[in-house]
Amino acid sequence: MVSVAERPSTNRQAMAEGWIRMDPQVLQRITAADAPKGDVLAVARIAAIQAAKRTWELIPLCHPLPIHGVEVQISPMARHSGLRIQASVNTHARTGVEMEALTAVQVGLLTVYDMAKALDPAMEIGGVRLLAKQGGRRGDWRHPREPRQAVDSDPGEEGAPLTPSSP
Repeated sequence: MVSVAERPSTNRQAMAEGWIRMDPQVLQRITAADAPKGDVLAVARIAAIQAAKRTWELIPLCHPLPIHGVEVQISPMARHSGLRIQASVNTHARTGVEMEALTAVQVGLLTVYDMAKALDPAMEIGGVRLLAKQGGRRGDWRHPREPRQAVDSDPGEEGAPLTPSSP
């Protein structure tokens, strides 16, 4: 593990995204909170937050970090049937939270797959990438392709963010 003992603690933030494509009828059931396993959006959001907080237990040689905040946004994609998950993680620490943001997105996507696989086992996960980071020795960084920019691996822009259904 790389020593970060000599680095100063600074404010750090990272944002990542990814998508999952699925049959339009499955997307409709998920957004209506009508999937067999329950409210997919609520569970995926909680799973993503939990994953960010426990990244150091999943990824060898990742430092345990005091996570100060995790925001997870789940939105329908406009051009393809599917969901886009975006996670933003922040802390005040000696190392960044890029891995925590990426892990949050991956686990959120895997949770959607797990909860809807009985409806559509052909779902596809992709486009997972770091969008931006702030703070640290190398300063701020943004992905050269903005979020939602159409590229071969990106199935399209998202619609309005979805919120979990009310009980």
